[in-house]
Amino acid sequence: MAERLAGKVALITGTAGGQGREAALLFAQEGAIVVGCDLKREEAEETVALVHARGGEMTSMGPVDLGDSAAARDWVEQAAALHGGFDILYNNASAPRFASIAEMTDEEWRFTVRNELDLMFYTCSAAWPHLLERGGGSIINTGSICGISALAQTPGSIAHAATKAAVIAMTRELALEGGPHNIRANAISPGIIESPATAAQLEQPGFREGHLESLMLKRIGTPGDVAAAALFLASDESSWVTGTNLVIDGGFSAH
Repeated sequence: MAERLAGKVALITGTAGGQGREAALLFAQEGAIVVGCDLKREEAEETVALVHARGGEMTSMGPVDLGDSAAARDWVEQAAALHGGFDILYNNASAPRFASIAEMTDEEWRFTVRNELDLMFYTCSAAWPHLLERGGGSIINTGSICGISALAQTPGSIAHAATKAAVIAMTRELALEGGPHNIRANAISPGIIESPATAAQLEQPGFREGHLESLMLKRIGTPGDVAAAALFLASDESSWVTGTNLVIDGGFSAH
């Protein structure tokens, strides 16, 4: 077991699978005590079992509806009480709805704002006094390349693009407010990652091949690619990194 996060307590949202599960495994492998949450209780407990099987330490709470302010704040308070505080908040969880402006309903818009932007505000707000008391820490918010660029390959992203752009902007403000208190805040903006959430999209005829053509690095990203970036931002190796948006997309947006 490595020691890049030794002695640190990390809160990670959305640990039932995909990027959240991979981050939980990697953070624990690097010495962190992990507290996760998800709406999917059984899958989240499977992640806990995988962490324990590798010699790591993790607790999961759930189901937790992070889009509900009271539930999100209660999870943060319980996690803080469990280990006497925490050092890292990794806001990984999100759930969008996709539709064009001509087709998107008010309900779909509000669902996306609730489950991609509101939930991160709630956890950051609840975490803030604990990080102040801790003397600093690292907040990592999950954005998206849709938050910085309009993508022809993913039409119907109007709500998703708006919320992820807001997450990136909110992260900059968190960094500004947190700087005097040694609280760092950074965003991660993945491109299309091979995961259960993107499986249907990647299986559409010609989509995978077309997307690979647009990449500088000719493979689809993995949850491990994102988790490795989150590990860097969580660790003391990034102690002078704040207010950034780390794009992880195989060169898509640069191309």
